[in-house]
Formats: sequence, C-alpha cells, structure tokens
Amino acid sequence: MTHIAATASSSPSPAPAGGPSARAITLQFNDNTLLPLLLGDHDRHLVRIEQALGVRMSCRGNRVAISGEPGRVEAAQGLLQTLWRRLERGESVGRPEVDAAIRLADMDTDPRLPLSDLPAIRTRRGAVGPRSPGQAAYIEALAQHEMVFGIGPAGTGKTYLAVAQAVAMLQAGKVERIVLSRPAVEAGERLGFLPGDMKEKVDPYLRPLYDALHDMMPGDQVIRRLGSGEIEVAPLAFMRGRTLAHAYVILDEAQNTTPMQMKMFLTRMGEGTRMVITGDPTQIDLPPGARSGLIDALETLEGVSGIHVVRFDARDVVRHPLVARIVDAYGQREAARQEAAPRRAAARREAGRLDDGSLGK
Repeated sequence: MTHIAATASSSPSPAPAGGPSARAITLQFNDNTLLPLLLGDHDRHLVRIEQALGVRMSCRGNRVAISGEPGRVEAAQGLLQTLWRRLERGESVGRPEVDAAIRLADMDTDPRLPLSDLPAIRTRRGAVGPRSPGQAAYIEALAQHEMVFGIGPAGTGKTYLAVAQAVAMLQAGKVERIVLSRPAVEAGERLGFLPGDMKEKVDPYLRPLYDALHDMMPGDQVIRRLGSGEIEVAPLAFMRGRTLAHAYVILDEAQNTTPMQMKMFLTRMGEGTRMVITGDPTQIDLPPGARSGLIDALETLEGVSGIHVVRFDARDVVRHPLVARIVDAYGQREAARQEAAPRRAAARREAGRLDDGSLGK
C-alpha cells in the first residue's frame, strides 16, 4: 500500500485564517503516478478544496501543505486521504468525487460522519457510497429499518440508493425479489393519450427505475431476472389486492399518489418485506385540489415505531451544482410566499371590513 506521511506544526502559518490558532500540516504521497490524479489538471482539485473549506494548500514535489484553522485543516487532511484511498483502489477521482468529499467534510454538517468510516451499499458491481451527509444517513436507515421514507428534492439519490440496497439484498439472498413501482401520473399527461399497449404506455414512466437497475447489475441479468419475476417493475395500480412477502419494495415519485393509493400500498407489506417510499413534496403533479398521499402519510405515520424518515435538502443534491442553486431558489420563494400569506389574508380581511363599513353608511 502506498504510504502517506503527515507532519504537523502548531506555529502560526500564512493561512487565510492565520493567527495563534492556525495550524499547518504536510502530507507526503509516495506514488508519483497517482499524485497528478489527486491534484487534478493545473491543481484544480486543490483549488476547489481550498475554496470550499477555507484553507490554504500548496504542492511541492510529492508533498501537499495545508494551513488554516485547525478544524478545517483536519477536514482537508481527511478529505485528501479519502480521495487518495480511492485512487489506490483503482477508482476514479474527478470533479464529482471531489465535490462529494467536500460535502461530506463540510464543517457545517453533522460531525459524526468521519470520512474514513462511512456506510456503503455493497453490490457485486462494487460499493455504492454516500456523496452527502444526507445520503450517509439514508444508507444507514436503509440497512437498519423495515420501512423508510426518503423525502427531498430531485438529484439527491433517493431512488438510486434505494435500488442499490434492493439489489444488494437480492444478491445476498436476504429477499427473494424486488418490486419497483411508480404512480403513472406525470406533469399533467394522461396515459390514455399515449400510443401503444399498456406496457408501452407505462414503460416511459418507469424508465428511471430500469436505468438504476442497469447500473447495479449486468444487462443480461436484469433481463433474466425481469423474465423470471425476481424483479418486477409495475405501475402502482397493479399493487392492489396483493400481499408482498420476502420482497424489497420501492415506491418512487410517491408525492403523486392519493391518500387512498398510499394506504393501499403501505398495507401490501408482508412477512420479511422491506419498503422504501421516495418523493419530493414540492413537485406534485396531481390535479389541483387533490391531496398528496405522501404528505398525508408523513403527517399520519411519522414517529410510528419501525418507520424512519430521512429528509434531504439542497446540500444533498449530487447533480450539477446549478441544480442545488435552483432548488434553493425555489425553496426561498416558497418560504417567502408562506411567510407573506398571513399578511395578505389580514389585508384582505381588513379590506372586507372597510367595504362592509362603507356599505353600511
């Protein structure tokens, strides 16, 4: 194994956060073939880490010096060592991996998640690890609880990680089959207006589930298991009247269920079955005035023994960085709208009172 040496100094350093509490350490990486991959083209990975963690970093030869506030220096050290171990295992280190490590080393998030001891889902195609603190909590919940709700914006990995856990448990013989389901409600479109038979109508709505499966196992295996019934992908309506035993069952896009559909789905749970329900309450495509079964279930079931809820936010978005900013912008607008709602209602009441008074004259 490649050796990583570290030397530390408590003396003041030229870090941006310099002063009596500043700390400086030097890491030595003794494999010059891997070091350029760690640093990135023109040291862009180091620059990205500097900006995100608020430390100063420099590289000379095979040594990387880090200086700044002690906690931030420690976070940067753990981050670099985690990325180095990825390279030693033959895994890639690019912008997505660097950004994931930064999210997990964020000084403002849960400090109980050391980078060296993160949970992972292990399939035969390799380990699937978390890329944000929310994902780490979600992976832990998937391993420990029989029913998990994963709630949050698009791009947080809710469905992908649930499918990974399902595949891992199927391959380990802990469940006999996987059942993946979605309500066939999307952006106001109706299935009846789409061409083709029932399978051709619903397959586009289930495509994200197929894509996740193909990431977790070879394509021929997916086809074989779909044919044998070990993996079933079906619209939610097909769940009625069934009891699902010894299965891993995932309901995706659950915000588009009605309360009756959600209750129907949750009560399909049989012996030896695990259920995961994922959804984003801010993207409901039900007809105006219809209540979301996901919101209804959360209000009804949160706190019930055996049910665990994991909530993601914009910091857990692992798609393009712009997606997180978009999610944030919509969230801020909605918060401002809710904050202003009581004032608008009071203004309407006052206007109505004045109107009534003027009419009385």
